[in-house]
Amino acid sequence: MTRWWINGRLATMTPTGAYGLLEGHAMGVTGDTISAIVPMSEVVHGEVVDVQGRWITPGLVDCHTHLVYGGNRANEWEMRLTGVPYTEIARRGGGILNSVRATRALSEDELIEAALPRLHALIREGVTTVEIKSGYGLTLADELKMLRVARRLGESEGVRVSGTLLAAHAVPPEYAGRADDYVDLIVHSIIPEVAHQKLADAVDVFCESIAFSVPQCERIWSVARHHGLAVKGHCEQLTNQHGTAALARHGGWSADHLEYLDDAGIAAMAEAGTTAVLLPGAYYFLREPQRPPVEALRAAGVPLAVATDLNPGTSPFASIRMAMNLACVLFGLSPDEALAGATRNAARALGRADRLGTLEVGKQADFLVWDVQHPAEIVCSLGVNQLSRRVVRGEECHARI
Repeated sequence: MTRWWINGRLATMTPTGAYGLLEGHAMGVTGDTISAIVPMSEVVHGEVVDVQGRWITPGLVDCHTHLVYGGNRANEWEMRLTGVPYTEIARRGGGILNSVRATRALSEDELIEAALPRLHALIREGVTTVEIKSGYGLTLADELKMLRVARRLGESEGVRVSGTLLAAHAVPPEYAGRADDYVDLIVHSIIPEVAHQKLADAVDVFCESIAFSVPQCERIWSVARHHGLAVKGHCEQLTNQHGTAALARHGGWSADHLEYLDDAGIAAMAEAGTTAVLLPGAYYFLREPQRPPVEALRAAGVPLAVATDLNPGTSPFASIRMAMNLACVLFGLSPDEALAGATRNAARALGRADRLGTLEVGKQADFLVWDVQHPAEIVCSLGVNQLSRRVVRGEECHARI
């Protein structure tokens, strides 16, 4: 039987004008699928949900998070504010490896307990799909542990989870000075086992001067593709390593951060159809001096996604709405672009544009009902829960956890 959502104002987020607005239409949901979007006069028999003039949008998609981790690094932020450079903090055992130690020490159940408040915060803001990366384990057992936790969160919390293997996040201490040997472990052991257990949709890397070189990343991407996994990359965040152009050659779903991206990288993304994922939380938190080349990406027709980059060290913000707001204030996106960045283009960055991200017939019935006067308010006004209803797979999930 079809359930009709009537008297709503639809922000379909299709690329047909600002917000893809449709006034005076009803949306029919059959099972877990949007089965009809028609003028109100064409609604036929079925169950009716009257949203009384509220706005309906697609569910929000947070396409870049490091949500599962142990410990926290607030003390490192405090140290940076008092003038201690990141390199000194790392020398003292801080940075990513701090989170690695804390994450390795926790069981799956303990990691779930730690992750739930962060995930619930995203859900309260309207997230219906979230990408969760590994990358704080850096051993076969611990990377598998993190990805199992991500899968369990998706099974229990009324949210879609896309798992991403990020074993190439940092060189673990036991491989200090032997990055190539660690890459051997990734390509010969970790990727094949993750693929065998179907724990991830994609493989990510940190392609940067302080992490992994382009040749090392290309080796990882090639093996990932061989095992049927998609690829993506943290690229051009701190320096221009030309990793984005290399990623595009491998058909990357997304290149993320991109503060130091050059014209050649932009052209490669445009040709390959690779999505640019903007992470303004990290840009803000690290007080980066250079912002991503948003105008050039826009001019080249590269899709712009927006995500939280939720992580313990450089973007400890469990707020997709804050990320959208920062993308407007710091990067110059319009509210329409920011909302598209957390719906249509974020779904594209996860390889799910055929199923998620817009209100269209045939798409999955993941959508939100908002107590707002205009969709721009979702991006503009923070701190107040304006979410009235949250629907995932056609079933209403409580919005106010």
